[in-house]
Amino acid sequence: MSDLLWDDVRNFFDPDLMGALPDVSVQGVAVEDWQTVFDLVRSSDWGWEYSEGGVSGPLPPAVEVLTRPADADTVDLRVRLVPGVLVIFRPMSAEEIDFDFDLRELQGQQGVDILCGFLTTLGRQLGKAVTMTAEGDYENPVLGFDPGADRVVLMADPELVQLSAVADR
Repeated sequence: MSDLLWDDVRNFFDPDLMGALPDVSVQGVAVEDWQTVFDLVRSSDWGWEYSEGGVSGPLPPAVEVLTRPADADTVDLRVRLVPGVLVIFRPMSAEEIDFDFDLRELQGQQGVDILCGFLTTLGRQLGKAVTMTAEGDYENPVLGFDPGADRVVLMADPELVQLSAVADR
């Protein structure tokens, strides 16, 4: 059974309300946590591709990726959780793990289950909270993995998101 039900959280999966690419992050991390993510990706059955400046290559150690010069090419770690659902990590800072996914790929209860499963797996591996905010709204998490509860929980009222979006129009 999923941590969350589609009927309860559909507003948090609405690209018009949340932005198509909500912001998901893990705060208070270090290079070792990034290495944990890299190891998780390598050991999972997810498909993945690492690229620097659009050129694919092997996934190097996290310390190598995070100590590249500031003007180095952009790095992407694209992880295909299931066919049709892509998560993109962009390792830019040792202090924060952040990634994107497209809400249009996560519709219905199956989408909720995929997201909750991924956030739970990542949060458990790291032993840290993993939070999702609306695109560009970094200060107001709406849902995320809570390590104390050991599951994905709501951090905001989905109905208030809808009301806020209507008020902004």
